[in-house]
Amino acid sequence: MGLSALTVPALAGVNRTGVAQWKVVVDQVDAGGLNVAPEFRVAIYENLLDELVKTKQFSAVFRSGDRGANDVPTVLFLKTTIQSYTPGSETKRAVTTVTGATKLKVRSQLCTRDGKVVFEREVDGNVRFFGGNLRATHNLAHHIANAIKESSLPEPAPSTREQ
Repeated sequence: MGLSALTVPALAGVNRTGVAQWKVVVDQVDAGGLNVAPEFRVAIYENLLDELVKTKQFSAVFRSGDRGANDVPTVLFLKTTIQSYTPGSETKRAVTTVTGATKLKVRSQLCTRDGKVVFEREVDGNVRFFGGNLRATHNLAHHIANAIKESSLPEPAPSTREQ
């Protein structure tokens, strides 16, 4: 793949209408001082990477720390901070379908390289009835990706440095 970024099948940084597209770096999920199991934070992160690629909103999706994003001028940084977390119980959900829901609420921000916030949203993810507890992380990532896709991000400034 050349770069270690997860790329979207498109021209390098340009969508079908010829308009430049943003690239995104997904930062590690911040637990926000809450006692959130590491596997939940990792699952949110990995699901975000997958869901952002599926939206085709970005011409490339980079992992946090990817050096390939260092010199990319049209890059946004996705910061996700957990605001509330209620661990659930698969057993309780299977028996009662009323209790045992796993619930997550996060604040997601897309920021430019200089720290300007261009998107900010509180997003929920949960699993209420059937499915494993980690299903809530997939639902959350899906909701974040959809919120970003439905938002109107500013157009990136064209650059001669991009390839």
